[in-house]
Amino acid sequence: MKKGIHPDYKKAMIKCSCGNVIETRTTRGDLLIEICSNCHPFFTGKSKLIDTTGRVDKFKKKYKMK
Repeated sequence: MKKGIHPDYKKAMIKCSCGNVIETRTTRGDLLIEICSNCHPFFTGKSKLIDTTGRVDKFKKKYKMK
């Protein structure tokens, strides 16, 4: 590899809002994320469907199959 043309590849901490901390290496530095594999519904098996305004029912009613 040529010297001086590649970005610095340094240690970084990825911190999730749930409190999980992942140590990795990156060119960007420390990252703050909102969701990770410890708190994501797909990985935890706790599926949440948030439909407070009834958008799903409104869609089903509007495009009802005949």
